[in-house]
Amino acid sequence: MRALVLSDFWKLTVDDVPEPQPGPGDVLIEVLATGICGSDIHGYTGENGRRIRGQVMGHETVGRVLSVGAEAGDGIAVGDAVTVNPVLWCGRCRQCAAGREQACPDKQVVGVTPALTSAFAERMAVPARNAVRLPDGMPVEHGALVEPLAVGYHALVRGGCGAGDAVLVLGGGPIGQACVLAAQRMGAERVAVSEPAPQRRELNARLGAATIDPAGADDVPAAVRTALDGDPTLVVDAVGSARTLATAFATAPIGATVVLVGMGAPTLELAAYEISTKERSVVGSFCYSAAEFRDTAQWAATAPDALDALIEGRTDLAGGPGAFEALAKGTDPASKVLVLPQGGSR
Repeated sequence: MRALVLSDFWKLTVDDVPEPQPGPGDVLIEVLATGICGSDIHGYTGENGRRIRGQVMGHETVGRVLSVGAEAGDGIAVGDAVTVNPVLWCGRCRQCAAGREQACPDKQVVGVTPALTSAFAERMAVPARNAVRLPDGMPVEHGALVEPLAVGYHALVRGGCGAGDAVLVLGGGPIGQACVLAAQRMGAERVAVSEPAPQRRELNARLGAATIDPAGADDVPAAVRTALDGDPTLVVDAVGSARTLATAFATAPIGATVVLVGMGAPTLELAAYEISTKERSVVGSFCYSAAEFRDTAQWAATAPDALDALIEGRTDLAGGPGAFEALAKGTDPASKVLVLPQGGSR
């Protein structure tokens, strides 16, 4: 079958790779659409150290079931449209028993773990429990958005978002957008996004968030207070850089929670007094539980217009290398581009 292969950093090729070999507890999926994630771009350039040469990446995906293993159970049938939870957990450890599968010490992640069949390919095999059936009537392409939406939802859960909150999201890219939708989903009263790119600010405004241009604001904390009609009660850093974390501390009031979900840099200098003297909580967020992923797939069916707005480009496998290069160089400002392995780019 054909797949996008990371032949070298900054070089993707469309190659023939071995067909996936599903086990008795697996399902075989025809991949219909896979989103290009920011972590895929960082893997493509080699800057995050989490991808290797020769790897097939891709973890934000949706497809149709081609076959079901004899031990896969009754929840999935041939022909079902499914999204895939890319976090593979052991099911035996204490974290799995507590419903924190993303913290399983033996977890593997589709698109990150090199040995796993991944989603920038025509077909993939995954454990049946990781294939989540889409609700009837849900546009199939929207299934490729469930994974990043679940990341945003888990971040807001970690921050304790609830009714009446005023949420500031730093970074208006795909994860920032997912955080905006999650805050609304959880009942936040007001949501604002700080984002320097005009196209991303416009998209977040269409999602219902107030927007701030940090590059054009003389006083970012004042601009935040204006946008939210007061201080934020929760700040979410969807970038994860020294600059955005500093902005989080500059805008978060005493006692507030800052959620770090962006992974822009593996190491950040931390202003410790900004935490201790102002009694703030800094909370990490990574992936999602299996229950949060399933719940997000159900929720996604209720927001078709918002999800339509998130998809800003499509390409087939042949156009994949060019799409990655344009996103990595910044010549394509699109937030979310889908790769359609069966064709149909537009």
